[in-house]
Amino acid sequence: MPRRASWSRLRQRLGALAATFDVRFLDTDPLQFVHRYSSTDDREIAGLVASALAYGQVRQVLASVETALARMGPRPAAFVDGLNLSRALADFKGFKHRFNDARDLVCLLEAARRARLEHGSLGDLFAAGFREEAQDVGEALAAFSGRMVGLMEPRLYAGGVLPASVRFLFPAPPASACKRLCLYLRWMVRGPDALDFGQWRRVPPRALVIPLDTHVARIAAYIGLTRRRTMGWATACDITASLRRLDAADPVKYDFAICRLGILDHCPRKRDLRKCAACPLLDVCLL
Repeated sequence: MPRRASWSRLRQRLGALAATFDVRFLDTDPLQFVHRYSSTDDREIAGLVASALAYGQVRQVLASVETALARMGPRPAAFVDGLNLSRALADFKGFKHRFNDARDLVCLLEAARRARLEHGSLGDLFAAGFREEAQDVGEALAAFSGRMVGLMEPRLYAGGVLPASVRFLFPAPPASACKRLCLYLRWMVRGPDALDFGQWRRVPPRALVIPLDTHVARIAAYIGLTRRRTMGWATACDITASLRRLDAADPVKYDFAICRLGILDHCPRKRDLRKCAACPLLDVCLL
């Protein structure tokens, strides 16, 4: 493997990448929907829905999030707080996002309702499981996922058993990279800036782990942030450890920009002189 560029050069190049792919590209990301709301409560619920459905093709993700939030009306938090299971199942009748259906979405929202009732906010529930001395959010994320699954309503399903489709919405490390939940945490914890909201202030941005998808994993390997090839929690932590060498207080600030390279097809799997020539990462790329 070619030698990785110096950390100082990587910092410069990733900074240039973040300046290139900034909030102007928000329409390529489900985060755009969270930006529609001014209330922290509404953003918290909209972010939960948008991140939970952030799997599959981008166009399909955006369409599904748009549909779900539209049916919740202008105040997602108020919709959740007043949730009636029978009425909500009717509200979301016909909803489908890949293998999640209306029951799964209602089950997710019911867990959010119960969490808000017991803890005041999802942020407070998450913070209750976070230890200040923890290296990252892994332990708190596992506790949060377990608690949210425990707050779900199994009676929505035949036999009173939660199916794999709804449990999928709350994975836990180290068995999963937890991409969608790490995405939600990035939106809620880091910032505030033009992209993320910084409204869960009891969790420090330094503890975040990068939301690992195929784009981030591939490009991180290209620039020497990891040598791992698996798509798991260990790889996400490895990439994040490298990013902490660039910014210990805010390691995942480059996530949005790195992901844009892949989503917008600016980063090929093989050298392409036309595409590569315009890339801010060209002289640190090992491809």
